[in-house]
Amino acid sequence: MLEASRRALLALPLMAAAPLPDTAWDFRFPALEGGEHDLAAWRGRVLLVVNTASFCGFTQQYAALQRLHEAQEAAGLVVLGVPSNDFNQESQEASKIREFCDAQFGITFPMAALTRVRGPQAHPFFRWAAAKAGGEPRWNFHKYLVSRDGRQVQGFPARVEPSSGELRRAIEGALASRTQAS
Repeated sequence: MLEASRRALLALPLMAAAPLPDTAWDFRFPALEGGEHDLAAWRGRVLLVVNTASFCGFTQQYAALQRLHEAQEAAGLVVLGVPSNDFNQESQEASKIREFCDAQFGITFPMAALTRVRGPQAHPFFRWAAAKAGGEPRWNFHKYLVSRDGRQVQGFPARVEPSSGELRRAIEGALASRTQAS
């Protein structure tokens, strides 16, 4: 047993050094309601992945994310909310997260299950996006905008509101691109 534990510990650095996938379409998230969100299902669309939290000063951004989802979904935008308690501002229970999102903001865009978004335990998508887009989330409501081909990623910190000109221009540019997904 001791030998097996030793081998497992020695394998950790090798696993951490494993190359990350080339595109966002190679990732999956557990869904808040069970099942999973396979990002490959959104291949060819523009993806906005946002780490969310119910009890944060930026929580009002949920309303703007919902409006963005409603306004741009037909044009090809997918908003994916990813609840995280990395900053100690989210419920540990999926049912409470869903209840909050529904009651307070009427959220209809897809939501992942509670997920780690930073550090060595971060979901692989967040490690991949951080490597491509200037670093990991420093706070809740950090946004990663993924191009239609799933290869380019832009990061936007929490202070950049979903309705800001900066983010809207980036989304409109990504939506205008007709690059085919790989």
